[in-house]
Amino acid sequence: MPYKVIDGKIVPLNFTAESVMRKLKEDRIKFLDLQFTGLFGRFHHTTIDANMFRLEDFEDGLPKLDGSSIRGFTEIHESDLIIRPDPSTYATVPWIEQAPTARLICDILSGGSKRDLFPRDPRGLAKRAERYVSEQGYDTSYWGPEVEFFVFDKLEVNTMTPYQGQSYRIASREAPWSSDSVAYALRLKEGYLPSAPGDTLMEYRNECVDVLTNNFGIVCDAHHHEVATAGQCEIDIRYDTLVNAGDAVQSYKYIVKNIAKKHNMIATMMPKPIALDNGSGMHVNVSLWSRGRNLFYDPGDEYAELSELARYFGGGIMDHARALAAIIAPTTNSYRRLVPGYEAPVYIAWSTGNRSAIIRIPAHYKGEKFADMKRIEFRAPDPSCNPYLAFSAIMAAGLDGIRKKRSIGDPVDEDIFKMSPKRRRDLGIKQLPASLREAYEELESDSAFLKPVFGDDTVDMIVEHEAKEHTEVTVRPHPHEFSMYADV
Repeated sequence: MPYKVIDGKIVPLNFTAESVMRKLKEDRIKFLDLQFTGLFGRFHHTTIDANMFRLEDFEDGLPKLDGSSIRGFTEIHESDLIIRPDPSTYATVPWIEQAPTARLICDILSGGSKRDLFPRDPRGLAKRAERYVSEQGYDTSYWGPEVEFFVFDKLEVNTMTPYQGQSYRIASREAPWSSDSVAYALRLKEGYLPSAPGDTLMEYRNECVDVLTNNFGIVCDAHHHEVATAGQCEIDIRYDTLVNAGDAVQSYKYIVKNIAKKHNMIATMMPKPIALDNGSGMHVNVSLWSRGRNLFYDPGDEYAELSELARYFGGGIMDHARALAAIIAPTTNSYRRLVPGYEAPVYIAWSTGNRSAIIRIPAHYKGEKFADMKRIEFRAPDPSCNPYLAFSAIMAAGLDGIRKKRSIGDPVDEDIFKMSPKRRRDLGIKQLPASLREAYEELESDSAFLKPVFGDDTVDMIVEHEAKEHTEVTVRPHPHEFSMYADV
């Protein structure tokens, strides 16, 4: 849902079908971009003449989708799907200057007489997750994703001649290896909050925030350079309900990529593009609410002011963490980020301040005044994930933990990276999967908790897709292997 900030207050715009039809005329919109998300997180679109769009299209949808051409959707013999625009997602697209253009995010419906939500539509699946939350007796859940990404000046990739060698080249004016770098280049792992001129991307991020807020109604409260060199950024967006937060992340990715393109740069959500430097994460903050009260807050808990319900929720995440990895870190590149030593959370543990653990309970403030801010921060996800699937899976794991009263265990306040293997074993600290193959095999063996939300075959499609991606990488020699093994 888009918002507007008026005199410091966040006001929902509450677009309806009728008000969107009026906005199309008021904004003199020529083209309407209908956007939807594939099962594996790619944003897709089809564009229509705004004059051809009718009020009843919000209810009936439009027959504009061949599902067999979208990975993970349908086979060729069952390909006709319908896209149904959601009026609450109306936004204008400012970088398309030739003809005024607006966008609407769409749900995917099955073709034929039923026109139900398509079972493998990620946004529809997220709606099922919201219903599941309600069925379990909670009013709502709130989600605050922290999306990191890189902005490069140039990215050259050569993968078309595998028999002659493959390569990539990253150019960034901030990077110490670049011939175009500024005088104040950022060293590896030393890019956190530098002032200009070291931070070369402040004006770019300002423009992204302006578009996010004023065109798309996604409220931002801060932005900054992140730890890695070569243009690692983060723009903080306001928390929202599950589906709305998924919409916001997809819109966020769409916006930062297109604003970068406008300036002849390239933004990427690849989790680990730079060797020996920090990768990009998407820490996910979550809380459950009923009757306007945050159910994760308990002033009687001296350690973290964390309720028993929240501890069970966190216990569910930890119990299913290795299976969740296939959904919240779904690429082969994700597991180049999830290694010790680069601030990535590798260990299945929790704490208030320990960034080596997968769950952190932010403790900037304490007391009743800040009860609304109490939340669980799950640090393992990365921005390559499909946010609708990620949030839904995290919710399913947390609710499974509540139902089974899974203990989150004792917090670990030591630096887990520096522990000996024996010390970790003594504390019962396990590790996330070390590869995509290990992750999807865990998901295959531990997926029952997802069934109330994911249905019967979505997990099978995810496993099949990830097995193919794993093979795509494993059958090709890595360039660094030549320096290690060419002389054997």
